[in-house]
Amino acid sequence: METLEELGQLRDAIDRNDITRVQDLMTRNPGLHKARLGYGKDGPLTLAAECGVPTESRLSIARWMIENGSDVHQGGDGPLIRAALSSNRIPMMELLVSHGANVNAEWHNGYPIIFAACEAVDPVSLKWLLDHGANPNCDRVGREHRGTALEYVIGSYVRSPRLGACIDLLVETGGVSKYDAVVLDALRGNPDRVAAHLDADPSVTHRRFPQLDFGTTGGRMLTLRGATLLHIAAEYVNVPLAMLLLDRGADVNVPAFVDDSGVGGQTPIFHAVTQFNDAGIPMVRLLMDRGADVAIRAKVPGHYERPGEVLECTPLGYATHFRDETSAGDKAKTIALLKQRGAPE
Repeated sequence: METLEELGQLRDAIDRNDITRVQDLMTRNPGLHKARLGYGKDGPLTLAAECGVPTESRLSIARWMIENGSDVHQGGDGPLIRAALSSNRIPMMELLVSHGANVNAEWHNGYPIIFAACEAVDPVSLKWLLDHGANPNCDRVGREHRGTALEYVIGSYVRSPRLGACIDLLVETGGVSKYDAVVLDALRGNPDRVAAHLDADPSVTHRRFPQLDFGTTGGRMLTLRGATLLHIAAEYVNVPLAMLLLDRGADVNVPAFVDDSGVGGQTPIFHAVTQFNDAGIPMVRLLMDRGADVAIRAKVPGHYERPGEVLECTPLGYATHFRDETSAGDKAKTIALLKQRGAPE
């Protein structure tokens, strides 16, 4: 057993990269190797693995822990999954795998290691895992977090210009998904690939895709289910793609499908006005310049912390609902732009 005082001292020693203090504490009380520290309370090794750029001192701490009683597989390879969240931690990943960590493990029996790099939309970390044998097609019936790595990276709440690189890596290594090729190419951010699809079948410009179960952000529960490629461009703030689609006849006010409960029907601008850090402003401006109706109302999902919340609102009302999400002042510029264009709330 360990005392609260010992736990605090060990946490502090790890945070300060004080290997001498870590060795002293864990040698005097070997039970600390299983202490409920770190993400998921998986153990001190998990805490040690989660760092910025691992220094030699931090790597030495992790190595000593493994060689003196810490389980590299704690929590379902908890140390490796926390290291995999950032390419800065590749030296830690290398250390853990060299001591037996499994790149195909499932953290807490439900979250594959490769999903960590996908959640962070980090192509460098993802490539390292793939190069070391991680299976991109890791779906398993009965697992809490379903899907392949390609489906998971697409579903990430992170909006990053690195998404295309992650998709490319997974496709190149045989990764599969349930999504249409044109959807993947739109998410890759490559207008030329999408243009080729439109050349082959112009009706794709107007097609709604009912299987799009992604598109939520870290706060907003709106997805792209039943939406068009223009909605996708708006959600991922891909202005060149949106311009291509509009030039090819896409309707700037096309509504997504409405589900059986009456929720949906949002136009592309709803996706643009609710991006974190006012990132959707270039898309909002383009859509309004191309005739987006800012007075239109739709029934749309609300905040992820309020399950079942549904709002009936205009684009301005939607943006206002997420004001200060995720930081004070966020959406203020978007709201000001909408009001400047006469948008009603």
